[in-house]
Amino acid sequence: MWWGPDWITLMGKNSKEVSTSNGKGSAGLVLPRLDQDVVDRLVADAREAGGVAALTGPDGLLSGLVAQILETALGVELEDHLGYGAHERRPEGQANARNGTTPKTVQTDIGPVELEVPRDRDGSFDPVVVPKHARRLSGFNEHVLSLYAKGFTTGDIVEHVAEIYGAQVSRDLVSKVTDAVVGEMNEWLNRPLDAVYPVVFIDALYVKIRDGQVSNRPIYVALGVTMTGERDVLGLWAGDGNEGAKQWGTYMTELRNRGVNDIMVVCCDGLKGLPEAIEAVWPQTTVQLCVVHLIRNSLKFVSRADYKAVCDDLRKVYTAPTAEAAEARLLEFDDAWGTRYPAATAVWTSAWEQFIPFLAHPPELRKLMYTTNAIESLNARFRKAVRQRGHFPNEQAAMKVLYLCARRREKNRSNPTGKVVRWGKILNALVVAYGDRVTQAIK
Repeated sequence: MWWGPDWITLMGKNSKEVSTSNGKGSAGLVLPRLDQDVVDRLVADAREAGGVAALTGPDGLLSGLVAQILETALGVELEDHLGYGAHERRPEGQANARNGTTPKTVQTDIGPVELEVPRDRDGSFDPVVVPKHARRLSGFNEHVLSLYAKGFTTGDIVEHVAEIYGAQVSRDLVSKVTDAVVGEMNEWLNRPLDAVYPVVFIDALYVKIRDGQVSNRPIYVALGVTMTGERDVLGLWAGDGNEGAKQWGTYMTELRNRGVNDIMVVCCDGLKGLPEAIEAVWPQTTVQLCVVHLIRNSLKFVSRADYKAVCDDLRKVYTAPTAEAAEARLLEFDDAWGTRYPAATAVWTSAWEQFIPFLAHPPELRKLMYTTNAIESLNARFRKAVRQRGHFPNEQAAMKVLYLCARRREKNRSNPTGKVVRWGKILNALVVAYGDRVTQAIK
């Protein structure tokens, strides 16, 4: 390596202490901060020696610093293990002692780092900072899982790691990392749930899975809103394409067995057999046809140039104060657009009985039922990952990707917890609408 061994001496003489208790590091940890003159000298020497590669390459400044810090930490661990320092006399009667070093390359967040790992004579030294047999340090698995959740194949991940980190990893290694989440996924899919959910959204997306031959398979998603206003993915199920009350009965019974005793409203997109299954498991639950899906299904028959005008007129239908007023607004919509887009009107007339329960609720509850941003955002991530992959070799591979998508938290500064906005008003509206079913649940 081009850089000299005296950098740590310079750091010790010129460094400043920087507390990382602001959340960017371990609480209370004090890190040395290099004097700016030292930093300028190191960077200048690196640039002169080889430009950017001398800073970030395999033998560059960063990997050298990381290697020396890790080796120093390993040396401290060995001192603790043996009970005496590197230049101290071995305690009388103690057989175990230092026994040289072993070269080892580990993958880190900045790429491969070459280390000299110290050994002891009897082989009892088991370091923590670089564990025995470990070839990857913090961040690698998380990075692989993040890429997998975004729809990267194992081959894509191998190429990405090679390109970004300059490290060669095998497809088998990547597969082992992703397979490690299967147990965690199964545990999550069977975890206990809350007893009561005010609203549950159920939707489906189609994924190409190769099972003998590639076919479109439905993946059903249940997203619940808790009594505290938090959004939570309750279930993911891979269907076989044969929707019906029996299949939905299995899924709904699973939710009940996991602790769900009551749901006020289930919003869905006319999934065949679902209303019957819900009634059999939770007789008091209202099944509401998703308004967003009704609008979307209507727009399939509308020219893009008319989208805004059609949406404005449809808004008068689903914001009407009563079912009678909504029916009048739908007649006006048909007068305005029925000749040009008769199928758009038919979407609403054919689903009218499943739509009008929505109108019996106060504005606060309507907004909760209508605003499906949470499940739409989740499905957008699902679809992005699915499009990236094209198709999956089997059902488990598809479920792993969707599970990782569901569990991966997106940064959202305006609403970091995922809680429904103005939940207090909505909760009061729920109490008015459902009485004891709500008040007993929030005790």
